[in-house]
Amino acid sequence: ADAPPREFEMRRYLVSVLAIFSLAFSAAVTAGDYQDGRAAYDVGNFEKALAVWAPAAESGDADSQYGMGLLYSEGIVVPMDDLQALKWFGLAADQDHGEAQYKLGVMHANGWGVPMDEAEAMKWYLLAAENGVTAAQVSLGTMYQNGFSVEQDKVEALKWFTVAVKLGDNDARVHQEYLAERMPPEELARADADVNAWFSDHQTMLAESR
Repeated sequence: ADAPPREFEMRRYLVSVLAIFSLAFSAAVTAGDYQDGRAAYDVGNFEKALAVWAPAAESGDADSQYGMGLLYSEGIVVPMDDLQALKWFGLAADQDHGEAQYKLGVMHANGWGVPMDEAEAMKWYLLAAENGVTAAQVSLGTMYQNGFSVEQDKVEALKWFTVAVKLGDNDARVHQEYLAERMPPEELARADADVNAWFSDHQTMLAESR
């Protein structure tokens, strides 16, 4: 068969380059959209946050989907609607959005829009904790400390409290110190080893928290 004309090959190359540029530009725009919406949300301009987040969320931006979940879960600008909140948090969580995963854990733990389910809550807390969400790490620590839906494990509890502290969560320090004061040296050593192992697998998180 004859080789395709040189002009055809050049056109195909240009189409590929333009497609890559378009995807990169789209990602940058949606990231900027979320930040614009977040800035509006933080100063109480919720109408602008909704106007910015809604189209970006529909386009698949995980941050904006998380933002829409916040609005529906809090009943801001839109009617409070747990099912809509679950929808948007779920879409963001499916894209590995840590804060959205944590919010799903909270909703399952409290039975908001779904039957109360501590095991399901723990699943989402664990995913969020692995993504560096300190509130989820504290929730996991509390569940292990008290044996909620899991076998009580103070070593695992102290691990998560300590990870949260090292990531800058000062509130976690109260839990960490209270538990550590009531554990024998061998358990403290095991927890410390587990913390070191976790950060060995999440080195960038520790660097970013400093």
